[in-house]
Amino acid sequence: MMTGGNYTTIDSQKVSGSVPSVPDPGHTTVKFAESNLQTFPPSATQGKISGGSNPPRDADDTFSGPGNGSTDEPQSGGWLHKFTVGAYKPFFDVDTSDVVDRLKESLFPFRGTFTEKTADKPDLYGPFWICTTLIFVAASIGTFVTYVAHKWKKQEWNYDINLVTWSAGVFYGYVTLVPLALYVVLKYFSAPSGLVQLFCLYGYSLFIFIPALCLSVVPVEIFRWVIAGVAGFMSATFVALNLKAHINSAGERSILIIASIFLLQLGLAVVLKLYLFTVTV
Repeated sequence: MMTGGNYTTIDSQKVSGSVPSVPDPGHTTVKFAESNLQTFPPSATQGKISGGSNPPRDADDTFSGPGNGSTDEPQSGGWLHKFTVGAYKPFFDVDTSDVVDRLKESLFPFRGTFTEKTADKPDLYGPFWICTTLIFVAASIGTFVTYVAHKWKKQEWNYDINLVTWSAGVFYGYVTLVPLALYVVLKYFSAPSGLVQLFCLYGYSLFIFIPALCLSVVPVEIFRWVIAGVAGFMSATFVALNLKAHINSAGERSILIIASIFLLQLGLAVVLKLYLFTVTV
């Protein structure tokens, strides 16, 4: 090696890295073992870290996606799916205009076209709120009439909570148990009908009793009987005529079934008259 000026000249020696080409006895040659370092990400897929340019994901992605390997679409759980809220969500997905049209249809019982118009999309929204409104109207009007009657006669008045519970039991129970029993009967006579369709039909058939209850505030007993009778007749006719075409497939027993449906609806009107349309002091 020669030094000239500010420059250093290396003799004709071949240098490899930091080790001189000619071994020097006074120095020890150092060798580096091959490294096991790997490039990141590795070429092969390991665990949840995939190859390519995709960023690594968390080891536990329970909160970042559907659990148990499920997809974004809801999975059907067989008969257990019937006990979930999602199973009944389509029956409450109805427009206000549809509910209003069905309410109007229930006020014209002789048309008999309700089941045809609701066959594709029966709902439970209308029946639920009709029954709830009936309970509220029956309790509020009954309470108001009894309060006025007691004050008119200067008697002590106490609120009767049983009026609410009794009304809830009658309306919710009737609109649930009667269609369910009819569903079993029709299936037995080989004339099955949709259960939700029956719930829908019976729920809207009770709408006529809302204005009837409002008119029961008139303190005339004959007038109350007339109101209850007209409401019961319209409700019974509405149910019977809308089920007639379907029940005719049951054969000779169809007339007996239709008559039973009609009389049962009239019986409901009589019960309502005796317990809700009558004010006793």
